[in-house]
Amino acid sequence: MGDSQASVLDSHLAGLASALVPYREAAHKLSRWGADLARLLTGGGRLLTAGNGGSAAEAQHLTAELVGKLRDDRPPLSAIALTAETSSLTAVSNDFGYADVFARQVRAHGREGDVLLLLSTSGRSTNLLTAAEAGIERGLHVLGLTGPTPNPLAELCSDVLAVPSPDAQVVQELHLVSVHVLCEYVDLALPSLPTPARRAIPVGGLL
Repeated sequence: MGDSQASVLDSHLAGLASALVPYREAAHKLSRWGADLARLLTGGGRLLTAGNGGSAAEAQHLTAELVGKLRDDRPPLSAIALTAETSSLTAVSNDFGYADVFARQVRAHGREGDVLLLLSTSGRSTNLLTAAEAGIERGLHVLGLTGPTPNPLAELCSDVLAVPSPDAQVVQELHLVSVHVLCEYVDLALPSLPTPARRAIPVGGLL
């Protein structure tokens, strides 16, 4: 590896390392988020997630871990990435504008008491701000994974984990760590929760 290539790697790793200590302090709240999310999801609630670009990929990664599994098998948990349904994305963008691409889905899928988790390196994306406002209107708990605060998204959220780095790449990398750790905490909390009662379907079917 040449000196210039090594310097790129070293510079990136140095930026990541410098963010780790303050990130570790902020990330303690993931334990509480995981326990709260486990209670919500086993009680019939739902997690909605959204982000743009790399943050969209991480939003989908989170829901995949909850619907599927992180390590050990367990019942699937209800989680929807608002970035993943291309027909809705393109229809809403075309008919209402990209600023409403997530907000309209929040109004469609969100129920009072659900959780809306929004991921943004800048905390300034208009479509995430309108989604947060829609979540608040619908009575959802709005959480944020962002870059450094203050930022507009963090101000709207009821709680936020802000990665203290000016480098968007480092922020996204630590958001991915947060996604994995959050899922670990969800899985740790599940065994201590009561098994939810199954809803009885009346004789004659659903209608």
